[in-house]
Amino acid sequence: MKAIIPCAGYATRLYPLTLNQPKALLEVQNQPILHYIIKKIEALGCVDTIYIVTNEKFSSHFDLWADGYDSSIPLKVLNDGTMSNDDRLGQIGDIHYAITQGNISDDILVIAGDNLFNFSLIPSFSHFKKSNAIVNVLYDTKDVETIKQLSQVKVGKNGRIVFFEEKPKNPITTTASIGIYYVPKRLVNMFDEYITSGKDADKMGYFMEYAVEKEHVHGFSHEEKWFDIGRLEALEEARRDFAQ
Repeated sequence: MKAIIPCAGYATRLYPLTLNQPKALLEVQNQPILHYIIKKIEALGCVDTIYIVTNEKFSSHFDLWADGYDSSIPLKVLNDGTMSNDDRLGQIGDIHYAITQGNISDDILVIAGDNLFNFSLIPSFSHFKKSNAIVNVLYDTKDVETIKQLSQVKVGKNGRIVFFEEKPKNPITTTASIGIYYVPKRLVNMFDEYITSGKDADKMGYFMEYAVEKEHVHGFSHEEKWFDIGRLEALEEARRDFAQ
């Protein structure tokens, strides 16, 4: 299995903290956010390469960090060549870029680079191996206003996702997609199909809407705390409440 961590966004909502520092390298409890994501991936024991996708503006930051980081899994930092929010490839575009650059034809695990969570990935990975389907990790935010900034997900029988909507204006659920996805190797080519069709490559939620229409996509929920480091308030909460 290969892991892809998209970190090529510009995190404008966190300015000035991220004006000259990538969000994934902001520190929580004396370690960069990326450190905790990699530790969760290492615990799976089945990932043989981690691709970290960044941009031209922050590529040197990640190169320097990776050079001094002791990972049990080989890390490959990929520069998507963009310089600003205006020319970014988007999250789907960066995942596709990693698949193309790495010539990946294996199962993949995608984890957004601004994710912090207190749960193990092992239960969701086990579900993925049993289902051989796309699996999206979910979390109940229990808040209608919060879900408007995320993706709402409705799960039906047998754990299958029956409805997915990015940034809903009128939410029907408070269950959110939290930026952790497993994709079996038989479906990795869907990213190429999506990109070549000219669809919006910005948010992974758009790809999931597309995938739900075409395939059986499973949801796997966790109750342990999840932090979306998209706002200063969320970063402060994580620095206070995240459990290593």
